[in-house]
Amino acid sequence: MSQLIKQLDLGAYIQRFEGLLARPKSLYMEGDRALHYRFIRALESVEFKSPPKVKNLDDLWMRLSKQGVLRLDEIFEAVKIVRYFAYLKQLKIENELGEWLKEIQIPEPIHQIERIFDEKGEVVESVDERLASLKAAMKQNKEAIRQTLSRMLGSSKLIPYLVDRQIHYVNDEEALLVRGGFNHVLKGTVIGRTSGGFFYVLPEAISKLKAKEAGIASRLEEVYDDIAKKSSGVMAGWLKFWRFIDKAFDRFDHYQARMQMARMEDLSFVLPKNHDTIRLSQFAHPALAHPKPVSIDFSKNVLMITGVNAGGKTMLLKSILASAWLAKYLLPMRCDAKNTEIGSFKRIEAIIEDPQNVKNDISTFAGRMRQFSKLFGQNGVLVGVDEIELGTDSDEAASLFKVMIEELMRRKIKIVITTHHKRLAAMMAGDERVELVAAVYDEKNQVPTYTFLQGIIGKSYAFETAERYGVPRNIVAKARVEYGEDKERLNELIERSSTLEKELREKREKLEHEIEALEKEKERYKTLNDTLEAELYAKKRELEKIYQEATKEAREALKMRDEKQIHRQLGRAHKIAQKAKIEAPKPIERYKVGDMVKYRKNRGKIVALKAKEAMIEVEGMKLRVPLSEIRRSGNPPKEPKKKNTSITLQRSGATAGVKLDLHGLRAEEAIEKLDKFLSDALLAGFDEVLVYHGIGTGKLSYAVREFLKRHPSVKGFSDAPQHMGGFGATVVEL
Repeated sequence: MSQLIKQLDLGAYIQRFEGLLARPKSLYMEGDRALHYRFIRALESVEFKSPPKVKNLDDLWMRLSKQGVLRLDEIFEAVKIVRYFAYLKQLKIENELGEWLKEIQIPEPIHQIERIFDEKGEVVESVDERLASLKAAMKQNKEAIRQTLSRMLGSSKLIPYLVDRQIHYVNDEEALLVRGGFNHVLKGTVIGRTSGGFFYVLPEAISKLKAKEAGIASRLEEVYDDIAKKSSGVMAGWLKFWRFIDKAFDRFDHYQARMQMARMEDLSFVLPKNHDTIRLSQFAHPALAHPKPVSIDFSKNVLMITGVNAGGKTMLLKSILASAWLAKYLLPMRCDAKNTEIGSFKRIEAIIEDPQNVKNDISTFAGRMRQFSKLFGQNGVLVGVDEIELGTDSDEAASLFKVMIEELMRRKIKIVITTHHKRLAAMMAGDERVELVAAVYDEKNQVPTYTFLQGIIGKSYAFETAERYGVPRNIVAKARVEYGEDKERLNELIERSSTLEKELREKREKLEHEIEALEKEKERYKTLNDTLEAELYAKKRELEKIYQEATKEAREALKMRDEKQIHRQLGRAHKIAQKAKIEAPKPIERYKVGDMVKYRKNRGKIVALKAKEAMIEVEGMKLRVPLSEIRRSGNPPKEPKKKNTSITLQRSGATAGVKLDLHGLRAEEAIEKLDKFLSDALLAGFDEVLVYHGIGTGKLSYAVREFLKRHPSVKGFSDAPQHMGGFGATVVEL
């Protein structure tokens, strides 16, 4: 990882981030990345103080597991973690993070250990009654040493022997610097001497007081040892809790450091999605002091960056890889987070530097091939290759690189490439999986713009770059002559052909979208046609029934001899016949997606259409409503101009129809298919459907009718008319 951080120029950024952590740790966070993301974002609205610096405590937990005794300063390191969590719980955070903190309950025995220490980590005197008296005795003894030394320095007998009136510390002992002959007025031990012949003397009185101080300190150490033993015993009993809260502290440390980094540098978080697309919007690489933000769409398999020298190609490559790496570890970045989308990658590889050095004894090209060879056994990797033609003849290697890139694409490896190799770019331009990007050069002002244009092969502007960096113009002019106009024209043709190819590809995609829209419209009208056929069939059945009733009444009238009764009976037949009047059909209003319509008191826009229903969006809400209940809101849309386009479409089956053929199926398969058919017919709004099952042994027709009896949405069923199948088919009323 450190090598990749260096290659992507992220060293200074990571150094700043690690300075915000309470203790060193890996950048990787175990567990659900989406959950970590939500917890980090939950800190946005919380004001909190940074956690204290804490040492790694793994060794402490190991010693406790073996019944070891910890020092008081080691116990205080663990206490700092408990105190910080107690502080966080007092903040009463009201979100998902707050719920997590509430679940961390600190047991009372742990609180008792925490109360042993004051804010500076010193043991509180009230913990043991011996502490107060021993600390008082220690204080008195120190004061006695100070007063004794003060009296000696002011003694008239000793003054003639004093070199200076200061207290010197030699081997942690208070000493006086005196001349020879001091032993006549001062009893003490010589503990050192100077090059000038003077002596450092530890007075006997001070020596006795120091011995007394050592005794008091020894008794204090005994008390501290007792406290440490008792505390270690309690901590060993709660070892699982300590390990849990230590891990939870590291987890929160990850969250707070990321949030503080985002606040300090005005950065945003991007959660990686479960795909391999990278779309950057206003991304700025952390290494640049005054960056020009880049926006790039890297949704295809390969992004090939060409164009002017020193125009930002390598930094664009590093920006793409850096954004994916930062997102992978949920580290904040400078970008437009709402419009930035970054996929998830198992690994990120950078083939950037020249692999040749005096130690490995390989050529640049051989080193590059070794780096490429490692990629063929991987998948789900994002790779960046800077100057792909480095180290060999670019024309000769073009075919090799083309085949290698195609194989890597087949292995689901996503690649960013920078190159000046126009032949390779031209060979790859026709592949729809490859996106071309060119660094833009301002020819008027003779400077690169550090912006990028997608879909074309860029010119290197080698001669212009040479002039810009100080190469004499006469030398550049000679180089232009040597290069020749033919090659210049060839380069222009290559660049122009890539532009034309991009335009053709865009037109083809546009046509494909139009065909797809026409397919959907065709399916909708086919479904509508099936619906109308079903309605027509139902109306026909209704007319047949009315006709039969009227005919029956007329026949009854003919049997009667009484003229009045005949007229009455004929009148009834006439009334029945009146029901058979068919009204002229209302013109069908044709709607399309995007039309503004009115439904009851609401106005909205159509977002989806079916045969009898429309999905409309009203003030952010989506409603499914019948087409019969909506009216156009405002002026009807203008009829589009007819295009002289001939399109042949293959007829595909509708999702729902009015007929179902079950011939040749077993009963179980038939019932399963019938159940789905009835569901689709109900959704389509059909009132009556026809099911063909044949006569055969009668098992299939029996199973079908038994199922129809139990179906809650079936109003009734009967044998089909003779011309529609007779006993081999059933008309189902829904």
